[in-house]
Amino acid sequence: MKLYFHYMSLHVRSRMAYKASFLMECLGQMLIGLELILGVYFITERFGSVGGYTLRECALCCGTVLMASSLAECFGRGFDHFSYVLSSARFDRLLVQPRPLVLQVLCTELRLNLVPRVAEAAVMIAWGAGSVRWTAGKAAVLVLMVLGGTSVFFGLFLLSAAMCFYTLESLEVMNIFTDGAREYGKYPFGVYGRGVLWLLTLIVPLALCQHWPLRYLLDRGPAVFGLLPLLAPLFLIPCTLAWRHGVRHYRSTGS
Repeated sequence: MKLYFHYMSLHVRSRMAYKASFLMECLGQMLIGLELILGVYFITERFGSVGGYTLRECALCCGTVLMASSLAECFGRGFDHFSYVLSSARFDRLLVQPRPLVLQVLCTELRLNLVPRVAEAAVMIAWGAGSVRWTAGKAAVLVLMVLGGTSVFFGLFLLSAAMCFYTLESLEVMNIFTDGAREYGKYPFGVYGRGVLWLLTLIVPLALCQHWPLRYLLDRGPAVFGLLPLLAPLFLIPCTLAWRHGVRHYRSTGS
């Protein structure tokens, strides 16, 4: 961890060398979150609710997905742009260095300009929290939703990086579950139909950290729904196995 924080301090100092550029990037990231919540606002203003969910309930839903995706992207960006690491032969250098490989890939890129987006998501959650009758258990479930969602998004980045060993370039289809999930995750996944809901429950378990526990928070489902985010980190197991398989079969670029 000491090495990781050392790399983080290096990234901070490098970004602070161009403060105006960093601030503009932060502003751009905040506009992404603003666009999400404005989209929800205009839809609910026109129709009153979406799939039975009010504006505040959707804001709570949107905030949890936005925070989870932002945290994963902020600290897992090294895997998200892994194709560049491969094409530039940087991965060859990482293999011969006496440090854990996953740690080195993580440290290749830190998107600190996403921190304002995390803060914006926290504001959405705080505002949407007015739609919930809170208990200590529900507060714990909300934390699990964010942590579980972060683990799923990180697993998707890891899986995308693993595919790069065979394709050399990131597959755009993965954006359906990463960048795309941030967009359609502003509404509970159940509003998109049963097929999409079960896909995001059994295959890519984003719904375990959004739709199902949200129903528990809003008193629309049993308490067991609040425990489902605990299953989300299991998604990291196949993603890690795919990564290790790719590393074992990697052939140097020779450059």
